[in-house]
Amino acid sequence: MTVTGSAETTEAQPVSTLIPARVDRMRWSRFHTRMVVALGVAWILDGLEITVASDVADILEKKNTLAMSARAVGDIASVYLIGEVVGALVFGRLSDKLGRRRLFLVTLGVYLIGSGLTAATFGHDTGWVIWLYATRFVAGMGIGGEYAAINSAIDEMIPAHYRGRVDIAINGTYWGGALLGTLAELVILNHLSDTVSWRIGFLLGPVLAIAVIYVRRNLPESPRWLVMHGRAAEAEAAMAQMEAESGERRELPPLDESKAILLNPITDMGYVALTRVLFRQMPRRSILSASLMITQSFLYNAIFFTYALVLGTVYHVRSGSIPLYFIAFAIGNLAGPLLLGRLFDTIGRRVMISSTYLLSGVLLSLTAWAFDAKLLGALSQTIAWSVIFFFASAGASAAYLTVSEIFPLEVRAKAIAVFFAIAQAFGALGPDIYGSLVNSHRGLFIAYLIGGAVMLLGGVAELVFGVAAERRSLEDIATPMSAVVSLGGGVVAGARTGFARGSAPEYIYPPNHKP
Repeated sequence: MTVTGSAETTEAQPVSTLIPARVDRMRWSRFHTRMVVALGVAWILDGLEITVASDVADILEKKNTLAMSARAVGDIASVYLIGEVVGALVFGRLSDKLGRRRLFLVTLGVYLIGSGLTAATFGHDTGWVIWLYATRFVAGMGIGGEYAAINSAIDEMIPAHYRGRVDIAINGTYWGGALLGTLAELVILNHLSDTVSWRIGFLLGPVLAIAVIYVRRNLPESPRWLVMHGRAAEAEAAMAQMEAESGERRELPPLDESKAILLNPITDMGYVALTRVLFRQMPRRSILSASLMITQSFLYNAIFFTYALVLGTVYHVRSGSIPLYFIAFAIGNLAGPLLLGRLFDTIGRRVMISSTYLLSGVLLSLTAWAFDAKLLGALSQTIAWSVIFFFASAGASAAYLTVSEIFPLEVRAKAIAVFFAIAQAFGALGPDIYGSLVNSHRGLFIAYLIGGAVMLLGGVAELVFGVAAERRSLEDIATPMSAVVSLGGGVVAGARTGFARGSAPEYIYPPNHKP
């Protein structure tokens, strides 16, 4: 038996386990593929939702549908984004407290209900408008919760050798959802009446979600989460399931007992205590996470929510043709994480993350110069955006990877939620700045330069604060707060006190670890 202890583990009954080492030595198998397909759909759904809402915006303004004002339609996206932030914070804490598996089933169900009920909006009076906003908020909560729970589960169950490329590819599939939504809407909007087409659009995601729920139901809980919460027998069972399904039950040499980790399971930590831990005791990693998340969110929200305005206002592209340009934009965004992801595991995090941020910043600045010189048309502008975001998309996906792997397991989902919320708050500034300048050629030039400078700042932050996490165990990157570690010959618990009272515990770093 590689795990000792029970569900009633206390400070006097530490848990000794080889489970992290067993997870990290696994080869890629059908089990991992099934897990990636089942969990990775979250980003596809988010991309699908955002794209559908954008594509049907003008339809919702028509009198034969909901007769909404342009501002009221724009508020739909804002309500959805607010829902994402609330969902990330609420379900992020529950994921750390109750487990990854339970939450990635709940969050998918919440999204399915919210988006499905959006299609059941049948009027345009005040009550129905409130209903519409409420359902978009609920759908956003589900997707926001997915970000926290699923990034945690993937990182904890994917072997260290593959973790970077898998996480980056999955985060990048947001653009697969955006592409799917665009293609679907091109067919739906051109073949169905206005009163039906927008409803069908909002039902695409729930149909996909229903198909995925069954696969998720058969996935095990994260063995790392189980053992670090004192549930040793369940952790062993989940690990055995993973090994059996992946064919790892063959004869393997025994693991070196020096790879075992001794844990003293601890209770839950609230957000107030977590914030003090992140920014007082882990400042370098918190600055890095905030920098990467804020800069990529600002750039993406700025370009993504205004690209149609730029194509229509500046280049006079007909509204019916704009989705065709978006397809090229989405393909560039999807290709970057898929083609570059492996390099984040081989060349390394610091080099690749800084390179993608810096390169996208430089390219955007060059594009701004060409735009100001009036050297670009609608097609060449779209090609330029596609090239820029080929690199920016890989970097943005790596930002989520960074946040999910450089903090201790006990607070991983909550940390993701905190930095996701921070990023969304700052990212909301992008559309306001770019949208207010869309009618000014010189103004857009300046706005593009600002976007390039923002990405350059993110690249510099990675160079200064980056963590070499490639191919390393999560426990080597960030020692669990419940771990019992040896410091200078003495045995000290990573952090055990103050959780029940909500106060911030002291996080103890083992040798050679940076905060």
